[in-house]
Parts: sequence; structure tokens; C-alpha cells
Amino acid sequence: MGPAVTVAPGATIGATIGLMQKNRVGCVVVQEVKKAVGIFTERDVLSRVLAGGAALDDPIRTVMTPNPRTLRGEENLATVVRTMHAGGLRHLPVVDENGTAVGMVSIKRIIQHLVEHFPQAVYNLPPDPAVVATARDGG
Repeated sequence: MGPAVTVAPGATIGATIGLMQKNRVGCVVVQEVKKAVGIFTERDVLSRVLAGGAALDDPIRTVMTPNPRTLRGEENLATVVRTMHAGGLRHLPVVDENGTAVGMVSIKRIIQHLVEHFPQAVYNLPPDPAVVATARDGG
């Protein structure tokens, strides 16, 4: 679990994207009165800002995903992976009993965790013979 980067609902889209770049994160939690009320991800940048035509000075509340699915810190890895898979999610905020974001779980961090703890199993997976390249790779 990594730290949660948070913004207020009134923060501008441009400032929020800048914060994501500065902190090198793929999403931020939108918090109002110390309660997670939304999430804004790099997918939202593409679909709601660039493709949707939102202005960079609009408030983040206009393009965030409201009422995000969250986790409690005591949930196990299997539950986290099932939740992410079922929802097609790459990030899940971790909240405390008051709903305040205290961390962030990302699929990237889960994969890093698995590789660190089970390197032989991950690095020695055989190739899938059903997967066939349809085009040459490279330049």
C-alpha cells in the first residue's frame, strides 16, 4: 500500500493533474471534510478531460468518479485482487473507520509484491502456446 494523494472537490483539474505528475501517481482521492467522496485517475484524464472536453480550470468534482469503491486496511490480498478484477479497477483507496483515505492500493504495487515474494513462480512461468503474435514486434 502506498500513501494516498488527496485533493479537495474544488481543486482545479489542471492543478490535480499537476499533483499527479509531481507525486508520480496514477490517481488521487477527492476528499471533502476528511471523507473520500471521489477518485480521479489517469483514465479520467483521457476519457473525461481530453475526450470529454473539460477545461483545466474546471473543478475536479465535475470529472471525478463519485463514491469510489474503497477498502479497509485489514482486507487480505485475495479480497483486494477479486475486488479489482470484478470492477476492472487499477486503484483502490484504503480508508479508516471514518472514511478518510489513509493509503492507496494499485495493481502495479500488487504485482511488485508478488514478484518480491514469489520470484521463482513469476519469472519461470512458461509462455502460453495459445498466444500467437499477429505482427512482428519492434521497429
